Amino acid sequence: MSDIRLFAGPKALEHLQSNGLRPADVSWLAGASGGPKWFVLYGIDRYLAGEFFVDRQKTTKQTPLRMIGSSAGAWRLACYAHSGPVAALQRLADRYSRQTYSERPDIHEISREARLMLDYMLGDSGAVDITGNPARRLYVITDRAKGWVQSDNRLKLNAGLLLAAISNMADRRLLGYFFERHVFHNEMDVPDPDWLSEYPTQYRVITAKNVREVLMATGSIPQVMERVTNMPGNADTVYRDGGITDYHLDLPFNQQRGLVLYPHFYAGIVPGWFDKFAAWRRANPRHFDNVLLISPSLDFVRSLPYGKIPDRNDFKYMPTDKRIDYWHRVLGESERLAQELRDLVNNGKGIESIQPITTRRSGHV
Repeated sequence: MSDIRLFAGPKALEHLQSNGLRPADVSWLAGASGGPKWFVLYGIDRYLAGEFFVDRQKTTKQTPLRMIGSSAGAWRLACYAHSGPVAALQRLADRYSRQTYSERPDIHEISREARLMLDYMLGDSGAVDITGNPARRLYVITDRAKGWVQSDNRLKLNAGLLLAAISNMADRRLLGYFFERHVFHNEMDVPDPDWLSEYPTQYRVITAKNVREVLMATGSIPQVMERVTNMPGNADTVYRDGGITDYHLDLPFNQQRGLVLYPHFYAGIVPGWFDKFAAWRRANPRHFDNVLLISPSLDFVRSLPYGKIPDRNDFKYMPTDKRIDYWHRVLGESERLAQELRDLVNNGKGIESIQPITTRRSGHV
């Protein structure tokens, strides 16, 4: 039984069958929102950051690796751009998996703990390392809030989110009345303004001065965490979680050269956060023409404790000691996925099992 499942768009499949998976052929790395769902990909991240892309770490002798993500996906990818990427991933996993709160934490406590976790992940040099890395260039998706969803007042925020959800069900484009996608990018890049034009998008440069607030913004889930309002250079702007508009990154990757590597905890793509409640909403299949999506197999997931991957509900429904033990076991088991990916790269094992990528909805969101 295989522990990973491989899905590829037509262009990616043709390339992989002819050439295998080679680091130099990958131009983009994608990271979806999902909180502690990330733990199942921890082993793959360590392998990719520390082995597979080892020659694309600090210099631009090869084409830069561009990395785009929202929420927890952006935090993972920020680790890749760190001067010590594997150690940064280890710090993030260690602090996140051991996270504890009071019995009834409010948005202020959760945000405070997230900032402490971010500082621990970054270390002393992380802000400069990540924003100045010429070889691994980070793109972080955040959302500028509008109207009532700017407020942390529970009544206003809840009413605004309800209206946004209803509008999104009618037409995803209507979400633009409530949120505007802001993409913070490496200063060495000048993004094509037409690339993400299917949804209103503004571009901002990510710097050592604003990287902490950018990473906080992309993970600031409404109703769970505080809004971010003190962004250097954008002090009057209210930012929320980037997964609201871009939950699983239904982006026009097909417009970019090279392969896009997408380690994902599910086989399906949910475009935006509110689309979890719009089962008919599917990603655009054309966007994934050059994408290789790697996800854990159903057999692997069933083999985990409780037969599932971690999620934020574990904070509510599991005693702290059991949750921490469970999450640590998943982190350890994730190395099985890394080994299968290593075998794919080294000897082509599994190439013959690649399936056409699907934009159908996974049973897990």
